[in-house]
Amino acid sequence: MSHTVQNKKPLLARIRRIKGQTQALERALENSEDCSVVLQQLAAVRGAVNGLMLQVMEGHLREHLGDADASDAQREKDLEMVISVLRSYVK
Repeated sequence: MSHTVQNKKPLLARIRRIKGQTQALERALENSEDCSVVLQQLAAVRGAVNGLMLQVMEGHLREHLGDADASDAQREKDLEMVISVLRSYVK
């Protein structure tokens, strides 16, 4: 079973918090809030997304690359997927 299925409840809780933060960002922009308020909200959203990314990535690494029964080919495939995701994430 996938780690995202096993840990669905905390992942969904994080998504819901991110949703609330993006809604607060939208309200700040709609209400013409000072740029410092907008920047603070942007930083909060970024931090929340980074935390979610880390949580999912950690689960993936532990489940797939940490699996003692995985073949070398499967480990290589999972490693390439992680590298690909990290490359796209840091662009």
